[in-house]
Amino acid sequence: QVQLVESGGGSVQAGDSLRLSCIASGSTYDRSRNCMGWARQAPGKGREWVATIDRSGGTSYADHVKGRFTVSKDIAETTLYLQIDTLKPEDTAMYCCVAGPIKLKAGNCLTQYRGQGTQVTVSS
Repeated sequence: QVQLVESGGGSVQAGDSLRLSCIASGSTYDRSRNCMGWARQAPGKGREWVATIDRSGGTSYADHVKGRFTVSKDIAETTLYLQIDTLKPEDTAMYCCVAGPIKLKAGNCLTQYRGQGTQVTVSS
């Protein structure tokens, strides 16, 4: 069982930066944590993946966030981060941490676990 708890969201101005954190509990050797990442859901829209990182540290990003989003994890693999720079109003969404056994060809995780999320609101 993997539990994911996010933090770091907030209300910011366009152009600001934020760093989101996700603490993962359970065994670090759990294969469900082979792929970890972030997804977001904006008001009235479906959930979309934005960034993932695999066991070897390989990262993938959705095209529309490349260059502004950076996903990373600590050495102990207990905490996942998402650095978001140059925030835009369209980044307003609930950001969730996800974990799964594999990374799919498109770059997203085959999601097995998802946290409750942390809200990011960007005003212009």
